Amino acid sequence: MSDWNDKIIEEFRANEGQVGGQFAGAPLLLLHTVGARSGQPRVNPMMYQKIDDGYAVFASKAGGPTNPDWYHNVLAHPSVRAEIGAGEVDLVARVATGEERERIWSAQKAAYPGFADYERKTDRQIPVVILEPAGA
Repeated sequence: MSDWNDKIIEEFRANEGQVGGQFAGAPLLLLHTVGARSGQPRVNPMMYQKIDDGYAVFASKAGGPTNPDWYHNVLAHPSVRAEIGAGEVDLVARVATGEERERIWSAQKAAYPGFADYERKTDRQIPVVILEPAGA
């Protein structure tokens, strides 16, 4: 997975946020987190949905049985940074719940049916993480 992520990150940075392959044309950001256990910086590419003043990202792990590592990182250290296009922004992460989660998750599945496939593959509820501007 690391090599795969590294290639996407390299392509993202070389093309001001645009990548090809399965992410061609999709809204993609690079999420910078701090490792929950290691304290080391981490970077993960992921699709996002623009919401209000922030962004929603999805801890789908392609429908795997457990949440991705980056999700645990944002729970432990909610101050994050995201590269979006050619820019960077400081954000604070929180987990969406209730109606907010359902509304955002339903929109994501409608726009990108692969997320509905991920949901069918797992017994867990896929977390929706809201990234809001720091200081908002």
